[in-house]
Amino acid sequence: MSVTIDISGLPAERVTAAPSPLAELGMALHALTEPSHHPSLRGWASATATRLDCCLADRLSEAEFLWRTSFSDVFLPFAGAPGGRALPGATLADELDQLDKLSDSQFVAAALEFTCQTFYGTVAEPDALTDPAARQRALDLTATRGPQQLNFTRRLLDDPPVLRRWFRELVQDCDEAFFADTWARLGPELAADARHKNELLRHRGLGEALAATSKAVVLDEKTSTVSVDKLADGHTRTGSGGLLLVPTSLGWPHLMVLSRYAWQPVIHYPVTPSALSARSSVRELTRRMEALAHPARMRLCRFLARAPHTTSELADALGMSAPEISRHLAVLKKAGLLTSQRRGRYVLHQLDLTTVARLGSDFIEGVLR
Repeated sequence: MSVTIDISGLPAERVTAAPSPLAELGMALHALTEPSHHPSLRGWASATATRLDCCLADRLSEAEFLWRTSFSDVFLPFAGAPGGRALPGATLADELDQLDKLSDSQFVAAALEFTCQTFYGTVAEPDALTDPAARQRALDLTATRGPQQLNFTRRLLDDPPVLRRWFRELVQDCDEAFFADTWARLGPELAADARHKNELLRHRGLGEALAATSKAVVLDEKTSTVSVDKLADGHTRTGSGGLLLVPTSLGWPHLMVLSRYAWQPVIHYPVTPSALSARSSVRELTRRMEALAHPARMRLCRFLARAPHTTSELADALGMSAPEISRHLAVLKKAGLLTSQRRGRYVLHQLDLTTVARLGSDFIEGVLR
């Protein structure tokens, strides 16, 4: 499973890395709402939440589904600009101006992302402002998420300009309450990372620049395709537009791809320490979990976790034939869960406890990526 970006005919000068204040505010709101996704930010989230004015906190709860269950494209308004080549604004105010330039239909479609519409990134989606069936579908999907979401969606569909002004004021109040200080701290780090990626683009090429964003992002030069390893399927293309790489300091473990139809593709990647970036791919994670799920291999692991054993020892302990044991060991070995070493004419196998212990965090990172 992956999200792919067709970059056929994309010249090098139309690939750019740039930080986005509004996107980082969106990630900040997500981290405040879902601190369990971001254990390293719990201290910041707790301190920030306690400082929030109760009125602002109530207003944030009205729209939290824009950043809680998904990351709404309203936080990446530059991607919806005509031509598909706009860059993020230098300031939060600049990006709010970009947001104001989106049409009501664009804004509504991006804000309705939390209804899990099936058209995302594939074809032009029906306009919920003009298509009665699309409107009703949005309301029906939203109703399952509770009265607050339903009320928000009705306000959005009935009078988009009023809700857009409400959202802009909400963002400005968040900036005054906490985000200005956060951006003053994080902005220089993100700008430095973007400069580094642009240097890689100029001197090493797109493949190395993408690999530096995340090991989950891979360029296939033969097919002119960028693949992002995720537990999701999606497809978009740059066409006559460009490709944007937007770093985030608050985003790990989320690696997101904006693949909305007719919007500029954006890879929103976390700036993480190297120890965190070397996570398993979704394919590796699946293979390892499948390898451990077999009852016989679970029993094998009980012995292999305690000490190294030979194939014949394991066969004798489990009452199985040596060929059967060898087949199970081969599955564990292929999944990267075993270490083996030769001692004379014997080969001793042992469970790689470090890799197995990491499966829990790898699983969480994989499903949240």
